[in-house]
Amino acid sequence: MPVSSIAMSTALITTRHRPSNHLVSPRLPLLPRGPPGGLGTPTRRIMPVCPRHGSGGSDDLAPTPKSDRTMTAFDLASLWVGLVVGVPAYYLAGSLVDLGMSAAQGVATVALANLVVLATLVLTAAPAATHGLPFPVLARAAFGVRGAHVPAVARALIGCGWFGIESWIGGRAIFLLLPARLKACAPLLAPVPGLGGASALEIACLLAFTAAQLAVIMRGMDAIRDLEKYAAPVLVALTSLLLSWAYVSAGGFGTVLSLPPRLAGHEFWKIFFPALTANISFWSTVAISIPDFARYARSQADQVLGQVGLPLFMGLFTFAGLAITSSTEAIFGRVVSDPIELLGLIGGPATKILAIFGISLAIITTNIAANVVAPANTLVALAPRTFTFSTGALVTAMLGIAFQPWRMLSSSESFVFTWLLGNAALMGPIGGVLLADHYVVRRTALDVDALYSEEAGSPYYFQGGFNAAAMVAMAAGFAAVVPGFLHKVGLLPSVSKALVVAYDNAWFASFFVAGAVYCLLCRRREAAPI
Repeated sequence: MPVSSIAMSTALITTRHRPSNHLVSPRLPLLPRGPPGGLGTPTRRIMPVCPRHGSGGSDDLAPTPKSDRTMTAFDLASLWVGLVVGVPAYYLAGSLVDLGMSAAQGVATVALANLVVLATLVLTAAPAATHGLPFPVLARAAFGVRGAHVPAVARALIGCGWFGIESWIGGRAIFLLLPARLKACAPLLAPVPGLGGASALEIACLLAFTAAQLAVIMRGMDAIRDLEKYAAPVLVALTSLLLSWAYVSAGGFGTVLSLPPRLAGHEFWKIFFPALTANISFWSTVAISIPDFARYARSQADQVLGQVGLPLFMGLFTFAGLAITSSTEAIFGRVVSDPIELLGLIGGPATKILAIFGISLAIITTNIAANVVAPANTLVALAPRTFTFSTGALVTAMLGIAFQPWRMLSSSESFVFTWLLGNAALMGPIGGVLLADHYVVRRTALDVDALYSEEAGSPYYFQGGFNAAAMVAMAAGFAAVVPGFLHKVGLLPSVSKALVVAYDNAWFASFFVAGAVYCLLCRRREAAPI
Protein backbone atom coordinates (compact mmCIF):
# COMPACT_ATOMS: atom_id res chain seq x y z
CA MET A 1 0.00 0.00 0.00
CA PRO A 2 1.43 3.43 -0.91
CA VAL A 3 2.72 5.39 2.06
CA SER A 4 3.83 9.00 1.73
CA SER A 5 2.85 8.88 -1.94
CA ILE A 6 -0.78 8.43 -0.90
CA ALA A 7 -0.52 11.35 1.50
CA MET A 8 0.86 13.72 -1.08
CA SER A 9 -1.07 12.59 -4.12
CA THR A 10 -4.29 12.75 -2.13
CA ALA A 11 -3.37 16.15 -0.70
CA LEU A 12 -2.81 17.59 -4.15
CA ILE A 13 -5.58 15.94 -6.19
CA THR A 14 -8.57 17.97 -7.11
CA THR A 15 -11.78 17.58 -5.21
CA ARG A 16 -15.03 18.34 -6.97
CA HIS A 17 -17.47 18.76 -4.13
CA ARG A 18 -19.27 21.76 -2.75
CA PRO A 19 -18.93 22.61 0.93
CA SER A 20 -20.62 20.25 3.33
CA ASN A 21 -23.99 21.12 4.78
CA HIS A 22 -23.19 19.55 8.13
CA LEU A 23 -23.09 22.36 10.67
CA VAL A 24 -21.79 22.73 14.16
CA SER A 25 -23.59 25.57 15.88
CA PRO A 26 -21.25 28.56 15.98
CA ARG A 27 -20.97 30.93 18.85
CA LEU A 28 -21.94 34.55 18.40
CA PRO A 29 -19.44 36.70 16.50
CA LEU A 30 -16.56 37.86 18.65
CA LEU A 31 -16.51 41.38 17.26
CA PRO A 32 -19.17 43.62 15.76
CA ARG A 33 -19.84 42.95 12.10
CA GLY A 34 -21.76 44.60 9.33
CA PRO A 35 -25.56 44.57 9.38
CA PRO A 36 -27.06 41.28 8.30
CA GLY A 37 -28.83 41.18 5.01
CA GLY A 38 -32.59 41.31 5.06
CA LEU A 39 -35.56 42.43 2.96
CA GLY A 40 -34.53 45.49 1.07
CA THR A 41 -30.97 45.23 2.42
CA PRO A 42 -28.46 44.13 -0.22
CA THR A 43 -25.64 41.91 0.96
CA ARG A 44 -22.05 42.46 -0.08
CA ARG A 45 -20.50 39.60 -1.99
CA ILE A 46 -16.92 39.24 -0.96
CA MET A 47 -16.20 35.71 -2.24
CA PRO A 48 -18.07 32.90 -3.98
CA VAL A 49 -19.61 30.11 -1.95
CA CYS A 50 -16.69 27.92 -2.98
CA PRO A 51 -13.54 29.82 -3.98
CA ARG A 52 -13.07 27.72 -7.11
CA HIS A 53 -16.59 27.80 -8.54
CA GLY A 54 -16.84 29.65 -11.79
CA SER A 55 -13.06 29.80 -12.25
CA GLY A 56 -12.87 27.06 -14.82
CA GLY A 57 -10.79 25.02 -12.43
CA SER A 58 -11.44 22.63 -9.57
CA ASP A 59 -12.53 23.12 -6.00
CA ASP A 60 -9.06 23.00 -4.45
CA LEU A 61 -10.20 24.51 -1.15
CA ALA A 62 -13.57 22.79 -0.78
CA PRO A 63 -14.06 20.43 2.19
CA THR A 64 -12.66 16.98 1.55
CA PRO A 65 -15.52 14.47 1.23
CA LYS A 66 -15.41 11.48 3.55
CA SER A 67 -14.81 9.18 0.60
CA ASP A 68 -11.45 10.90 0.01
CA ARG A 69 -10.36 10.88 3.66
CA THR A 70 -8.22 7.76 3.36
CA MET A 71 -4.91 8.81 4.93
CA THR A 72 -3.97 6.33 7.66
CA ALA A 73 -1.64 6.80 10.60
CA PHE A 74 1.01 4.84 8.70
CA ASP A 75 0.66 7.12 5.67
CA LEU A 76 1.09 10.24 7.81
CA ALA A 77 4.02 8.76 9.72
CA SER A 78 5.71 7.89 6.42
CA LEU A 79 5.19 11.44 5.22
CA TRP A 80 6.94 12.69 8.36
CA VAL A 81 9.86 10.32 7.80
CA GLY A 82 10.28 11.79 4.32
CA LEU A 83 10.16 15.31 5.77
CA VAL A 84 12.55 14.64 8.66
CA VAL A 85 15.24 12.85 6.65
CA GLY A 86 16.26 15.92 4.72
CA VAL A 87 19.26 18.13 4.20
CA PRO A 88 17.99 21.17 6.18
CA ALA A 89 17.44 18.93 9.20
CA TYR A 90 21.04 17.79 8.83
CA TYR A 91 22.12 21.42 8.56
CA LEU A 92 20.28 22.16 11.78
CA ALA A 93 21.94 19.26 13.59
CA GLY A 94 25.34 20.27 12.28
CA SER A 95 24.74 23.88 13.28
CA LEU A 96 24.19 22.84 16.91
CA VAL A 97 27.62 21.18 16.93
CA ASP A 98 29.15 24.14 15.15
CA LEU A 99 27.70 26.45 17.84
CA GLY A 100 29.37 24.37 20.57
CA MET A 101 26.83 21.79 21.75
CA SER A 102 27.79 18.20 22.46
CA ALA A 103 25.89 15.36 20.80
CA ALA A 104 23.91 14.64 23.97
CA GLN A 105 23.00 18.31 24.43
CA GLY A 106 21.94 18.57 20.82
CA VAL A 107 19.70 15.49 20.86
CA ALA A 108 18.04 16.59 24.12
CA THR A 109 17.39 20.07 22.70
CA VAL A 110 15.86 18.68 19.53
CA ALA A 111 13.69 16.14 21.38
CA LEU A 112 12.29 18.80 23.72
CA ALA A 113 11.58 21.19 20.86
CA ASN A 114 9.76 18.53 18.87
CA LEU A 115 7.54 17.63 21.81
CA VAL A 116 6.36 21.25 21.76
CA VAL A 117 5.90 21.06 17.99
CA LEU A 118 3.94 17.82 18.34
CA ALA A 119 1.41 19.46 20.66
CA THR A 120 0.77 22.29 18.19
CA LEU A 121 0.59 19.86 15.26
CA VAL A 122 -2.08 17.69 16.87
CA LEU A 123 -4.15 20.64 18.08
CA THR A 124 -4.00 22.47 14.75
CA ALA A 125 -4.78 19.33 12.75
CA ALA A 126 -7.83 18.33 14.82
CA PRO A 127 -10.43 20.63 13.17
CA ALA A 128 -9.05 19.80 9.73
CA ALA A 129 -9.49 16.08 10.37
CA THR A 130 -13.02 16.67 11.67
CA HIS A 131 -14.27 18.89 8.85
CA GLY A 132 -11.88 18.17 5.96
CA LEU A 133 -10.74 21.81 5.70
CA PRO A 134 -7.38 23.18 4.47
CA PHE A 135 -5.44 25.87 6.33
CA PRO A 136 -6.50 28.89 4.18
CA VAL A 137 -10.15 28.07 4.97
CA LEU A 138 -9.70 27.24 8.67
CA ALA A 139 -7.85 30.50 9.18
CA ARG A 140 -11.03 32.39 8.22
CA ALA A 141 -12.63 31.44 11.54
CA ALA A 142 -10.05 33.46 13.49
CA PHE A 143 -8.95 36.13 11.01
CA GLY A 144 -12.07 36.64 8.90
CA VAL A 145 -12.88 35.65 5.34
CA ARG A 146 -10.57 38.34 3.99
CA GLY A 147 -8.19 38.61 6.91
CA ALA A 148 -7.26 34.94 6.54
CA HIS A 149 -5.17 35.94 3.55
CA VAL A 150 -2.72 37.71 5.89
CA PRO A 151 -1.48 34.62 7.82
CA ALA A 152 -1.76 32.52 4.67
CA VAL A 153 0.51 34.90 2.76
CA ALA A 154 2.97 35.07 5.67
CA ARG A 155 3.17 31.28 5.85
CA ALA A 156 3.44 31.08 2.05
CA LEU A 157 6.38 33.51 1.98
CA ILE A 158 8.21 31.41 4.57
CA GLY A 159 7.48 28.35 2.43
CA CYS A 160 8.96 30.12 -0.58
CA GLY A 161 12.08 30.90 1.46
CA TRP A 162 12.44 27.25 2.45
CA PHE A 163 11.91 26.21 -1.17
CA GLY A 164 14.79 28.46 -2.15
CA ILE A 165 17.03 27.06 0.61
CA GLU A 166 16.33 23.47 -0.42
CA SER A 167 16.85 24.30 -4.09
CA TRP A 168 20.15 26.05 -3.35
CA ILE A 169 21.36 22.92 -1.57
CA GLY A 170 20.31 20.82 -4.55
CA GLY A 171 22.11 23.22 -6.87
CA ARG A 172 25.27 22.82 -4.80
CA ALA A 173 24.97 19.07 -5.19
CA ILE A 174 24.91 19.55 -8.97
CA PHE A 175 27.92 21.86 -8.64
CA LEU A 176 29.72 19.02 -6.86
CA LEU A 177 29.35 16.82 -9.96
CA LEU A 178 30.59 19.37 -12.48
CA PRO A 179 33.93 18.71 -14.22
CA ALA A 180 36.98 20.14 -12.47
CA ARG A 181 37.86 22.22 -15.56
CA LEU A 182 34.48 23.94 -15.47
CA LYS A 183 34.78 24.66 -11.75
CA ALA A 184 38.23 26.12 -12.36
CA CYS A 185 36.95 28.70 -14.85
CA ALA A 186 37.50 32.00 -13.08
CA PRO A 187 34.84 34.07 -14.92
CA LEU A 188 32.15 31.56 -13.99
CA LEU A 189 33.20 31.54 -10.34
CA ALA A 190 33.38 35.31 -9.96
CA PRO A 191 30.66 36.67 -7.64
CA VAL A 192 27.76 38.26 -9.49
CA PRO A 193 27.44 41.92 -8.39
CA GLY A 194 24.55 42.50 -6.03
CA LEU A 195 23.95 38.82 -5.27
CA GLY A 196 25.86 38.50 -2.02
CA GLY A 197 28.76 36.40 -3.23
CA ALA A 198 26.98 33.82 -5.41
CA SER A 199 28.74 33.05 -8.68
CA ALA A 200 27.19 32.68 -12.12
CA LEU A 201 27.95 28.95 -12.14
CA GLU A 202 26.27 28.46 -8.76
CA ILE A 203 23.21 30.40 -9.90
CA ALA A 204 23.06 28.24 -13.03
CA CYS A 205 23.13 25.08 -10.89
CA LEU A 206 20.33 26.52 -8.72
CA LEU A 207 18.20 27.24 -11.78
CA ALA A 208 18.85 23.77 -13.20
CA PHE A 209 17.79 22.05 -10.00
CA THR A 210 14.71 24.26 -9.69
CA ALA A 211 13.75 23.39 -13.27
CA ALA A 212 14.11 19.69 -12.49
CA GLN A 213 11.76 20.02 -9.52
CA LEU A 214 9.20 21.93 -11.55
CA ALA A 215 9.37 19.28 -14.26
CA VAL A 216 8.36 16.65 -11.72
CA ILE A 217 5.55 18.81 -10.34
CA MET A 218 4.19 19.76 -13.77
CA ARG A 219 4.04 16.12 -14.87
CA GLY A 220 1.35 15.60 -12.28
CA MET A 221 0.56 13.21 -9.49
CA ASP A 222 1.76 10.05 -11.19
CA ALA A 223 5.31 11.39 -11.41
CA ILE A 224 5.23 12.59 -7.81
CA ARG A 225 3.77 9.29 -6.61
CA ASP A 226 6.46 7.28 -8.42
CA LEU A 227 9.19 9.48 -6.93
CA GLU A 228 7.90 9.44 -3.37
CA LYS A 229 6.85 5.80 -3.15
CA TYR A 230 10.31 4.63 -2.17
CA ALA A 231 11.76 7.93 -0.95
CA ALA A 232 11.64 7.32 2.81
CA PRO A 233 13.49 3.95 2.87
CA VAL A 234 16.09 5.15 0.34
CA LEU A 235 16.81 8.28 2.39
CA VAL A 236 17.12 6.26 5.58
CA ALA A 237 19.51 3.86 3.82
CA LEU A 238 21.72 6.68 2.52
CA THR A 239 21.86 8.31 5.96
CA SER A 240 22.83 4.96 7.45
CA LEU A 241 25.68 4.62 4.95
CA LEU A 242 27.03 8.04 5.86
CA LEU A 243 26.68 7.22 9.56
CA SER A 244 28.59 3.96 9.03
CA TRP A 245 31.39 5.82 7.25
CA ALA A 246 31.67 8.26 10.16
CA TYR A 247 31.73 5.39 12.67
CA VAL A 248 34.52 3.55 10.88
CA SER A 249 36.59 6.63 10.01
CA ALA A 250 36.40 8.07 13.54
CA GLY A 251 37.16 4.72 15.19
CA GLY A 252 33.70 4.44 16.68
CA PHE A 253 31.41 6.95 18.33
CA GLY A 254 32.70 6.41 21.84
CA THR A 255 35.27 9.15 21.57
CA VAL A 256 32.89 11.45 19.75
CA LEU A 257 30.01 11.05 22.20
CA SER A 258 32.27 11.39 25.21
CA LEU A 259 33.81 14.65 24.03
CA PRO A 260 33.11 17.35 26.63
CA PRO A 261 30.85 20.15 25.39
CA ARG A 262 32.49 23.39 24.42
CA LEU A 263 29.65 25.19 26.19
CA ALA A 264 29.05 25.14 29.93
CA GLY A 265 27.14 27.18 32.48
CA HIS A 266 26.00 30.58 31.26
CA GLU A 267 27.44 30.03 27.79
CA PHE A 268 25.32 26.89 27.31
CA TRP A 269 22.07 28.58 28.31
CA LYS A 270 22.92 31.49 26.05
CA ILE A 271 22.85 29.05 23.13
CA PHE A 272 20.22 26.60 24.42
CA PHE A 273 17.15 28.85 24.29
CA PRO A 274 17.80 30.20 20.77
CA ALA A 275 18.57 26.62 19.67
CA LEU A 276 15.34 25.37 21.23
CA THR A 277 13.38 28.12 19.50
CA ALA A 278 15.17 27.41 16.21
CA ASN A 279 14.21 23.74 16.40
CA ILE A 280 10.58 24.66 17.06
CA SER A 281 10.72 27.16 14.22
CA PHE A 282 12.08 24.46 11.93
CA TRP A 283 8.60 22.88 11.85
CA SER A 284 6.52 25.93 12.76
CA THR A 285 5.37 26.52 9.19
CA VAL A 286 4.28 22.89 8.80
CA ALA A 287 2.62 23.05 12.23
CA ILE A 288 0.43 25.88 10.97
CA SER A 289 -0.41 24.39 7.57
CA ILE A 290 -0.74 20.76 8.74
CA PRO A 291 -4.51 21.04 7.99
CA ASP A 292 -3.56 20.86 4.29
CA PHE A 293 -2.63 17.21 4.96
CA ALA A 294 -4.74 16.31 7.99
CA ARG A 295 -7.92 17.12 6.03
CA TYR A 296 -7.37 13.74 4.32
CA ALA A 297 -6.93 11.77 7.55
CA ARG A 298 -9.25 8.81 7.98
CA SER A 299 -9.96 9.76 11.61
CA GLN A 300 -8.69 11.81 14.53
CA ALA A 301 -6.89 8.75 15.84
CA ASP A 302 -5.02 8.43 12.54
CA GLN A 303 -3.87 12.05 12.53
CA VAL A 304 -2.70 11.81 16.16
CA LEU A 305 -0.98 8.44 15.88
CA GLY A 306 0.58 9.41 12.56
CA GLN A 307 2.30 12.39 14.16
CA VAL A 308 3.35 11.12 17.59
CA GLY A 309 6.48 9.65 16.05
CA LEU A 310 7.87 13.07 15.08
CA PRO A 311 10.04 13.54 18.23
CA LEU A 312 11.42 10.03 17.74
CA PHE A 313 12.08 10.45 14.01
CA MET A 314 13.67 13.86 14.49
CA GLY A 315 15.67 12.68 17.50
CA LEU A 316 17.11 9.73 15.59
CA PHE A 317 17.99 11.77 12.54
CA THR A 318 19.44 14.52 14.69
CA PHE A 319 21.60 11.94 16.45
CA ALA A 320 22.86 10.78 13.06
CA GLY A 321 23.60 14.35 11.98
CA LEU A 322 25.26 15.24 15.27
CA ALA A 323 27.33 12.05 15.31
CA ILE A 324 28.49 12.55 11.74
CA THR A 325 29.28 16.23 12.24
CA SER A 326 31.08 15.58 15.55
CA SER A 327 33.10 12.82 13.86
CA THR A 328 34.42 15.25 11.27
CA GLU A 329 36.40 17.02 13.98
CA ALA A 330 38.20 13.77 14.78
CA ILE A 331 38.62 12.86 11.10
CA PHE A 332 39.53 16.20 9.50
CA GLY A 333 40.62 18.22 12.51
CA ARG A 334 37.74 20.67 12.09
CA VAL A 335 33.95 20.63 12.26
CA VAL A 336 32.32 20.20 8.84
CA SER A 337 28.63 20.98 9.31
CA ASP A 338 27.79 21.35 5.61
CA PRO A 339 26.80 17.93 4.17
CA ILE A 340 27.62 19.00 0.62
CA GLU A 341 31.12 20.02 1.66
CA LEU A 342 31.49 16.77 3.58
CA LEU A 343 30.50 14.64 0.58
CA GLY A 344 33.06 16.51 -1.50
CA LEU A 345 35.76 15.53 1.01
CA ILE A 346 35.05 11.85 1.49
CA GLY A 347 34.50 10.24 -1.88
CA GLY A 348 35.27 9.78 -5.51
CA PRO A 349 32.93 9.92 -8.53
CA ALA A 350 30.75 7.01 -7.40
CA THR A 351 30.20 8.56 -3.98
CA LYS A 352 29.37 11.90 -5.50
CA ILE A 353 26.82 10.39 -7.89
CA LEU A 354 25.20 8.50 -5.03
CA ALA A 355 25.24 11.68 -2.96
CA ILE A 356 23.52 13.84 -5.56
CA PHE A 357 20.90 11.14 -6.06
CA GLY A 358 20.14 11.01 -2.33
CA ILE A 359 20.18 14.76 -1.85
CA SER A 360 17.98 15.34 -4.91
CA LEU A 361 15.47 12.77 -3.69
CA ALA A 362 15.41 14.29 -0.19
CA ILE A 363 14.99 17.83 -1.47
CA ILE A 364 12.29 17.14 -4.02
CA THR A 365 10.13 15.09 -1.66
CA THR A 366 10.51 17.65 1.13
CA ASN A 367 9.97 20.66 -1.09
CA ILE A 368 6.76 19.34 -2.60
CA ALA A 369 5.27 18.30 0.75
CA ALA A 370 6.41 21.13 3.01
CA ASN A 371 7.14 24.11 0.77
CA VAL A 372 4.92 23.98 -2.31
CA VAL A 373 1.47 22.91 -1.09
CA ALA A 374 0.87 25.88 1.26
CA PRO A 375 2.05 28.67 -1.10
CA ALA A 376 0.15 27.15 -4.02
CA ASN A 377 -3.06 26.82 -1.98
CA THR A 378 -2.65 30.41 -0.80
CA LEU A 379 -2.42 31.70 -4.36
CA VAL A 380 -5.50 29.67 -5.29
CA ALA A 381 -7.37 31.26 -2.36
CA LEU A 382 -6.20 34.77 -3.27
CA ALA A 383 -6.98 34.58 -6.99
CA PRO A 384 -8.91 31.42 -7.85
CA ARG A 385 -9.57 32.54 -11.41
CA THR A 386 -5.88 33.13 -12.04
CA PHE A 387 -3.99 30.39 -10.23
CA THR A 388 -4.05 26.62 -10.22
CA PHE A 389 -1.76 24.43 -8.15
CA SER A 390 0.74 24.19 -11.02
CA THR A 391 0.99 27.93 -11.62
CA GLY A 392 1.17 28.47 -7.87
CA ALA A 393 4.13 26.09 -7.73
CA LEU A 394 5.87 28.07 -10.47
CA VAL A 395 5.42 31.35 -8.56
CA THR A 396 6.69 29.64 -5.40
CA ALA A 397 9.88 28.63 -7.18
CA MET A 398 10.47 32.13 -8.57
CA LEU A 399 10.01 33.74 -5.16
CA GLY A 400 12.26 31.12 -3.56
CA ILE A 401 15.11 32.16 -5.84
CA ALA A 402 14.39 35.85 -5.21
CA PHE A 403 14.95 35.22 -1.47
CA GLN A 404 18.68 34.65 -2.23
CA PRO A 405 18.97 31.51 -0.08
CA TRP A 406 22.77 31.45 -0.22
CA ARG A 407 22.78 34.39 2.18
CA MET A 408 20.73 32.46 4.75
CA LEU A 409 23.08 29.46 4.58
CA SER A 410 26.27 31.48 4.70
CA SER A 411 26.95 30.45 8.33
CA SER A 412 25.42 28.54 11.24
CA GLU A 413 24.73 31.87 12.96
CA SER A 414 22.76 33.29 10.01
CA PHE A 415 20.82 30.05 9.58
CA VAL A 416 19.88 29.64 13.25
CA PHE A 417 19.78 33.17 14.68
CA THR A 418 18.46 35.05 11.65
CA TRP A 419 16.47 32.70 9.43
CA LEU A 420 15.03 30.22 11.93
CA LEU A 421 14.41 32.68 14.75
CA GLY A 422 12.94 35.11 12.23
CA ASN A 423 10.57 32.35 11.11
CA ALA A 424 9.57 31.80 14.72
CA ALA A 425 8.80 35.49 15.18
CA LEU A 426 6.41 35.40 12.20
CA MET A 427 4.80 31.99 12.70
CA GLY A 428 4.41 32.15 16.50
CA PRO A 429 1.70 34.86 16.55
CA ILE A 430 -0.31 33.08 13.85
CA GLY A 431 -0.27 29.81 15.76
CA GLY A 432 -1.14 31.58 19.00
CA VAL A 433 -4.20 33.28 17.50
CA LEU A 434 -5.43 30.15 15.68
CA LEU A 435 -5.28 27.90 18.74
CA ALA A 436 -6.61 30.54 21.15
CA ASP A 437 -9.56 31.17 18.84
CA HIS A 438 -10.49 27.53 18.26
CA TYR A 439 -9.97 26.11 21.74
CA VAL A 440 -10.32 29.02 24.19
CA VAL A 441 -12.72 31.46 22.55
CA ARG A 442 -14.93 29.24 20.37
CA ARG A 443 -14.42 26.01 22.32
CA THR A 444 -14.06 24.11 19.00
CA ALA A 445 -17.44 25.31 17.58
CA LEU A 446 -17.20 25.83 13.81
CA ASP A 447 -19.76 26.69 11.11
CA VAL A 448 -18.33 25.10 8.00
CA ASP A 449 -20.77 26.62 5.49
CA ALA A 450 -20.15 30.10 6.90
CA LEU A 451 -16.43 29.76 6.18
CA TYR A 452 -17.37 29.79 2.49
CA SER A 453 -20.23 32.29 2.80
CA GLU A 454 -20.58 35.27 0.50
CA GLU A 455 -22.86 37.06 2.95
CA ALA A 456 -21.51 40.20 4.60
CA GLY A 457 -23.41 39.23 7.75
CA SER A 458 -21.84 35.78 8.08
CA PRO A 459 -20.27 34.80 11.44
CA TYR A 460 -16.77 35.16 9.99
CA TYR A 461 -17.27 38.44 8.19
CA PHE A 462 -16.45 40.56 11.26
CA GLN A 463 -15.52 44.08 10.02
CA GLY A 464 -15.11 44.24 6.25
CA GLY A 465 -13.99 40.62 6.23
CA PHE A 466 -11.27 41.20 8.85
CA ASN A 467 -11.27 40.24 12.53
CA ALA A 468 -9.66 43.27 14.17
CA ALA A 469 -8.92 41.31 17.36
CA ALA A 470 -6.88 38.75 15.44
CA MET A 471 -4.98 41.41 13.51
CA VAL A 472 -4.12 43.38 16.64
CA ALA A 473 -3.10 40.24 18.53
CA MET A 474 -0.89 39.03 15.68
CA ALA A 475 0.76 42.44 15.47
CA ALA A 476 1.32 42.47 19.24
CA GLY A 477 3.01 39.08 19.16
CA PHE A 478 5.22 40.13 16.29
CA ALA A 479 6.08 43.48 17.90
CA ALA A 480 7.30 41.71 21.03
CA VAL A 481 10.27 40.25 19.15
CA VAL A 482 10.94 42.79 16.38
CA PRO A 483 13.43 44.92 18.36
CA GLY A 484 15.53 41.86 19.16
CA PHE A 485 15.48 40.83 15.49
CA LEU A 486 16.56 44.29 14.34
CA HIS A 487 19.37 44.18 16.89
CA LYS A 488 20.46 40.74 15.65
CA VAL A 489 20.72 41.89 12.04
CA GLY A 490 22.54 45.07 13.06
CA LEU A 491 19.82 47.65 12.40
CA LEU A 492 19.49 48.57 16.08
CA PRO A 493 22.82 49.14 17.83
CA SER A 494 21.50 48.39 21.31
CA VAL A 495 18.31 47.13 22.95
CA SER A 496 17.39 46.08 26.47
CA LYS A 497 18.32 42.64 27.70
CA ALA A 498 14.63 41.74 28.01
CA LEU A 499 14.10 42.33 24.29
CA VAL A 500 17.14 40.20 23.45
CA VAL A 501 15.76 37.40 25.62
CA ALA A 502 12.36 37.78 23.93
CA TYR A 503 13.96 37.30 20.50
CA ASP A 504 16.06 34.36 21.67
CA ASN A 505 12.72 32.79 22.66
CA ALA A 506 10.88 34.26 19.69
CA TRP A 507 8.36 31.47 19.15
CA PHE A 508 7.34 31.26 22.82
CA ALA A 509 7.19 35.04 23.26
CA SER A 510 5.21 35.76 20.09
CA PHE A 511 2.91 32.72 20.46
CA PHE A 512 1.81 33.44 24.03
CA VAL A 513 1.65 37.24 23.65
CA ALA A 514 -0.56 36.93 20.57
CA GLY A 515 -2.79 34.28 22.14
CA ALA A 516 -3.21 36.21 25.38
CA VAL A 517 -3.95 39.52 23.63
CA TYR A 518 -6.50 37.81 21.39
CA CYS A 519 -8.36 36.23 24.31
CA LEU A 520 -8.41 39.54 26.20
CA LEU A 521 -9.75 41.49 23.22
CA CYS A 522 -12.45 38.91 22.55
CA ARG A 523 -13.48 38.86 26.19
CA ARG A 524 -13.73 42.65 26.32
CA ARG A 525 -15.88 42.67 23.18
CA GLU A 526 -18.20 40.00 24.54
CA ALA A 527 -18.54 41.89 27.82
CA ALA A 528 -19.24 45.25 26.14
CA PRO A 529 -22.90 46.37 26.17
CA ILE A 530 -24.73 45.89 22.90
